[in-house]
Amino acid sequence: MTGITKEMTIGEILRTNPDAAPLLMEAGMHCLGCPSAQGESLEEAAEVHGIDIDALMKAIEEL
Repeated sequence: MTGITKEMTIGEILRTNPDAAPLLMEAGMHCLGCPSAQGESLEEAAEVHGIDIDALMKAIEEL
């Protein structure tokens, strides 16, 4: 999936491509609708959840 960056918020990513939701949920980001999803970047969320951002970005690119 092109156009998704680790600097985007989860909310921005979901607005860009809602099909990313299952992948993010599977990765451990279960609170896609919470306020943090609108204010923190994907990279920040990955760090908080102990997720390897590079592996997550690779999976997102393969959507």
